[in-house]
Amino acid sequence: MSSPASQDDRLPPPLLDAMARRGGIRSFPAHAILINEGDSTESLYILLSGRVKVYAGDDSGREVILHELGPGEYLGELSLDGEKRSVSVKTLEPTTCCVVQGADLREFLAEHPDFAVHMTRKLIRMVRRLTSQVKSLALQDVYGRVVRVLMELSEPDGERRVVRAKLTQQDIADRVGSSREMVNRIMKELTVGGYVAVGTDKQIAILKKLPAAW
Repeated sequence: MSSPASQDDRLPPPLLDAMARRGGIRSFPAHAILINEGDSTESLYILLSGRVKVYAGDDSGREVILHELGPGEYLGELSLDGEKRSVSVKTLEPTTCCVVQGADLREFLAEHPDFAVHMTRKLIRMVRRLTSQVKSLALQDVYGRVVRVLMELSEPDGERRVVRAKLTQQDIADRVGSSREMVNRIMKELTVGGYVAVGTDKQIAILKKLPAAW
């Protein structure tokens, strides 16, 4: 599951500009793999435009989406410990990044303690978010997890809430650790009950308070 990025996760412009001078600019098409789980690379990626998803998968091709990131955010900082990459990262749309190599990143940390503070706070938020996700997976049923994702990704729009991102049922399934078929059943019943409406552009509108249980 993932929630919209916190504004605090985005690098302040002065830090972003200073770090960009350390890296090279690279552009990637949609659905390009930036990082593969198990890689030994240690680059940091700063998103200048576009969006990416952070996910973990298994040998059968199943995925669970852990987070999504957009412009001003960065990823790959966990490589500082020298261990292999623990997740994969794929672009959701054409994306431009500033790629900073590990040695340059360590120098930048030493020269800019304000970035070290920013990264520490970002990592704390990430641990809190992942802890919440583990709790949800362990203690909530699939319906509860679907409701949580819809509420996290939606924003008020008059008397209703709207999920601005165009989510397919498979997208939702990947966020809640379930099958598309189960999500289809839940969404169908919510639609029939007049709780949600799904537009032809895949945009989801929450029309009234969702039931506490399914």
